[in-house]
Amino acid sequence: MIVKNLVKKTLIWGGLLMVFISHSHAETISPRRLLEVADLSGPVISPNGSSVAFRLEQASIVRNTYDNFWYVQAMDGKSPPRRVADGGVLLHTTSGVSVPGHAEWSPGGRWIYYRALVDGQIAVWRAAVDGSGAEPVTSDPADVRDFALSTDGKTLKYIVGATRDAVIAAEQAEYDNGIHVDDTVPVGQGGLFRSGNIDGRLETQRFLSGAEGWGRTPLLAGIPDQWKAVDLETRKTRDLSSSERPPKPPTASELPGALPTPEELAVDPDTGRIALLTRIGNRGGLRRKPDVQLAMLPKIGSSRTIKCQTELCTGKAINAIQWRPHSDEVLFTVTDPHEGQAQSIYRWNVRTGAVHLVTQSTGLLSGSRYQSGDCGVSSEALVCVAAEANRPPRLERIDLMTGGRQVLFDPNVALALDMAKTAPSRLLRWTDAKGQEFTGQFFPARGTDHGPSPLFVTYYDCTGFLRGGLGDEWPLASLAGEGISALCINMAPYRLDAIERYGQGLSAVRSVIDLLASKGEIDRTKVGMGGLSLGTEVTLWTVMKSDLLTAASVTSVGMSRNYYLFSSMRGKAFAKELQEFWQLGAPGETPNRWRILSPAANLDTIKAPILMQMPEQEYVVALDYAIPLMHDHRADLYVFPNEPHLKFQPKHKLAAYERNLDWFRFWLQGYEDPNPVKKQQYTHWREMRGAVAAKSVPGSARSGG
Repeated sequence: MIVKNLVKKTLIWGGLLMVFISHSHAETISPRRLLEVADLSGPVISPNGSSVAFRLEQASIVRNTYDNFWYVQAMDGKSPPRRVADGGVLLHTTSGVSVPGHAEWSPGGRWIYYRALVDGQIAVWRAAVDGSGAEPVTSDPADVRDFALSTDGKTLKYIVGATRDAVIAAEQAEYDNGIHVDDTVPVGQGGLFRSGNIDGRLETQRFLSGAEGWGRTPLLAGIPDQWKAVDLETRKTRDLSSSERPPKPPTASELPGALPTPEELAVDPDTGRIALLTRIGNRGGLRRKPDVQLAMLPKIGSSRTIKCQTELCTGKAINAIQWRPHSDEVLFTVTDPHEGQAQSIYRWNVRTGAVHLVTQSTGLLSGSRYQSGDCGVSSEALVCVAAEANRPPRLERIDLMTGGRQVLFDPNVALALDMAKTAPSRLLRWTDAKGQEFTGQFFPARGTDHGPSPLFVTYYDCTGFLRGGLGDEWPLASLAGEGISALCINMAPYRLDAIERYGQGLSAVRSVIDLLASKGEIDRTKVGMGGLSLGTEVTLWTVMKSDLLTAASVTSVGMSRNYYLFSSMRGKAFAKELQEFWQLGAPGETPNRWRILSPAANLDTIKAPILMQMPEQEYVVALDYAIPLMHDHRADLYVFPNEPHLKFQPKHKLAAYERNLDWFRFWLQGYEDPNPVKKQQYTHWREMRGAVAAKSVPGSARSGG
C-alpha cells in the first residue's frame, strides 16, 4: 500500500529500536501488529526506590516464539530503560497463559534475580543492573519451581521437584509399555505422549488425581518439593532441612476458625499485620458472593479484624491489595464493572480509617490483559503496567500522595498513535429487558458512509488492551478497519444455573443489537459472534436459541456427550463440577437437561455457519456435533497441533486472527481476499453459503432461550 506524506523518525533507546510513523491517511491496524504488541509484566522497585526492574515479552512471527527480556529503568524517567538480560524461553501455563515476570532485587541493588528457561533447563539467573552481564546461579538436574533470596543477599534458596532425566525416563517408559488410563490421564485430547508444549519442550501431561478443574501438569509434577540453598560467593549447593526453609506467608486455613475464609490476603513484612479481602453478601444463585469486605488482622493469632468502613471502600469491587512499605496503609485496587472493568487505586490507613483515592483510569493498571497483576511499590510510588481498550500497554509511575502519573516506558508508542487515529473505541453501557446492566468496548467501523455497518460481538472479558477479545482470536481493530463494527461485551456476574448464565449472554447480545440498530450504527441483519470458553458456550447458545447471527466462530467446546464420556474418567470431582455448573448428571440421568444444553441435541436449530478453530487438546470433545455440522456444510473445522485452551504459538495465533477476519468479511460483507493462497478456502465457504441458503426458511423464528 502506498502511504502519502510519510514522515518517519527512528529513536534508539538502550538497545531498543522504536519507529514512530505519522501519515495523513492512516492504515487499517493489521492482525500482525496486534499480535506483535510488546507486553510488560513484573515491575519491582529497588530497595532504595530509585529504579524499577520489569520484563518485556513480544511475539516473533518469523521464529514462532517470543522475545523475552529484563530491563531496569530509573524511577525519575529521565533516562530510557536499560536491557540487562535475556529472559530465555517464555514460560506459560498448561492452559496457554504466559507466566508473568517475577524478579527479586539484591539488598544493595546491584543484581536482579529471576527464573529463566535457557538451554532446556529452568534455573535462577542474576543480571547486573548496570547491564554488564547475566549468569546462572543454580545448576540443578531438576527445574527450579520457585526461589527466595536471603535477607543479607548471600544465599539463594530454591525449590525443585523431579529431575529432568527422571521425567523424560518416565515418559519413555509409558511410551514403551503403554499408557495406563486412569483419572489423571487427559483422554480426549489429541495425543497422550508428549503432546503439550510445557517449559520449552513437548511433554506428557496429567491431571492431578481427585482435583477439580482442568489444569494440567507435567508428568511427575506431584513429586514433593525439595528445598536447596546455594552460597552465592562459593556457589556450593546443599539440601535444606525443614527448619532452614524460608517462612511461608500465612494461608487462609491458618486464620482463626471464627473468621470467614478470605479470598486474598497480604502480609505487612514490617509488622506481620494481615490485610484481608473477603466475599460477603447473599450469593442468590451466583458463583460467588457479590460484595467484598476489606479488613485488617493485627496479627496471625487475632480473632478480631479492623474493617474498612468508609464509602470509598464499601460496596466496591475490590480485587487486589498490597501494603505500602513502612507505613500504616493498605493499597487496594477497585475494578469497577459499571465502568467497563476500569481500575482505580486507593490507600487505606488502618490506624485512622481514612481512605484516599490515589488514581483512576479508564482501563487496567494491573497489566495489559488481566486484572490480577501487581504494581511495583515503594513508600513513595507505584509502578504499574497501564493499558486501555485501544491503547497498548506501557509502564507508568504513580505518585502515592499526589496521584500524578508519568509514563516511564512505552514500547508500543507507534501502535498507540495509529490506534488513536484509526481504531478509536468507546465504552458502551446498556440494560436488557430485565434491567441487567452490561458494559462493552465498542470499535465503530471505518468507511461506512453508505449506511449501517455489519457488527461482530464477543462475550466474556474485555479488560486491558483489546487485541482479539479474551483468548486473542478475533482482531477487533482490524475488523473495524475493514468496515465491521466490533464489540467486546463484559460478562454478567457468573450464575451457577447454566441456562440463566447463557441466557444472560444472549440477552446482552440481543439488547445491544437493538440499541445500536436503533441509532443507525449497525445493520441488525449482518451480525457475527465469536468467543473462547464461556464465550464459546454463549456463542453456541445464541446460534441455537435465536436468529440474531449471520455467522459464528468458536475456539472452545460446548457441552457434549463426548465431553461427559471423556471427563467421567475423573470420577467424583467431575460429577460434582458437572452438577454445580451445568446441573447435569449422566445423559441417562438428566436427559431433558442434556437436550436443552447440548449442541448435538439441537443441530436442527443451528442455521448460522460456524468456523471452529480449536486447540488439539480439545477438538475431539466437540466432534459429536462438529462432524454432523460439517457433513451438512454448516461448520468448518481447523485444529491447531500442540495447543492448549488458549493458543500460544505466534504462527497459530496469527493464522486464527487472519482466518477469522476473512470469515466475517466473507459472511457479513461478501468480500473475498484475492490472494491465490486462499482460493480453496473461499471455494469451500461458497459451498457452505449455498448449503446454508438452501436450508434457510424465510420468516422462521426461534425463542430467545
